[in-house]
Amino acid sequence: MTEWTVYLSGEIHTDWRERITEGAKAAGLPIAFTAPVTDHAASDDCGVEILGAEPDPVWHDRKGASVNAIRTRTLIEKADVVVVRFGEKYKQAAFDAGYAAALGKPLIVNHAPEHRHPLKEVDAAALAVCETPEQVVDILSYVITGKLPGR
Repeated sequence: MTEWTVYLSGEIHTDWRERITEGAKAAGLPIAFTAPVTDHAASDDCGVEILGAEPDPVWHDRKGASVNAIRTRTLIEKADVVVVRFGEKYKQAAFDAGYAAALGKPLIVNHAPEHRHPLKEVDAAALAVCETPEQVVDILSYVITGKLPGR
């Protein structure tokens, strides 16, 4: 079976990535997972740590976002599937979802029901919208093997 590359974008404050990677491993799925830098401080400060300090917070953030975009864009472009998780805070991953959609990448969106309305445009661009990381694993299992999980 061919190995798939799945990019896991989105919030970094819960264990959703681990639940997906562990679930895929338990299911024996041939997946290589990639992701943005999930060390919040490193992600925020990479630009100024590498390229020099910025007294204005706007340019501090801009440097970090630009450096992080090198990784994000490269890994999304290489991905077979992009999964975007929206949590309670921080919706920056909406850009990743839009970028993946613009590239024609299959997009799976994962969020709680209360986010349906604010994310309706993102959901409309997705091929699947689910509420749990386990549903993401089931979708990946089905699309890779062609079999419904548990059958």
